Amino acid sequence: MITLTAGVDEVGRGCLAGPVIAAAVILKDKIANLDDSKKLNQKKREELSSKILKNSYFSFGSVSPKEIDEINIHNASLLAMKRAILNLSKNPRRVLVDGLYLPDVKFTKEAIVGGDGLVAEISAASIIAKVYRDNLMFEFDKEFPEYGFASHKGYPTKFHKDMLKKYGPTAIHRKSFKGT
Repeated sequence: MITLTAGVDEVGRGCLAGPVIAAAVILKDKIANLDDSKKLNQKKREELSSKILKNSYFSFGSVSPKEIDEINIHNASLLAMKRAILNLSKNPRRVLVDGLYLPDVKFTKEAIVGGDGLVAEISAASIIAKVYRDNLMFEFDKEFPEYGFASHKGYPTKFHKDMLKKYGPTAIHRKSFKGT
């Protein structure tokens, strides 16, 4: 039976480039082997993402690099979560969010530190958000191949920082975060 508990998590918070993405997931059925997306390899994340998308109500929320620069990454993360929750096709009875902070939504809600490894719905949100954002970064890699987005997904690796020094920022780079 569907409990109408939505799990919410975001990805891309510590990146130099690309949007911050949040996902909200209401599971229709239990799915085995869910965990924090950071603890799963790409193949396992993609397999689980496919199962989650078939067995849940889900939605995504995105905040662009321009918006991140305007409102800061903390507020952008909360806004992405709010957008994901409000985009759900079913209203949840409660919302469980990974982390310390809660988005401004009119649902019963709770923040759970480490929730992406503890609560199935949050794990599911973590996984589909990561796969969705990674796929976006693969597309950006085709547009800006010299930056290597397919390998680092916009995070502040040495290579990424070196390419920024060499070529300067692209339209998808966040001007407000230097990755230090």
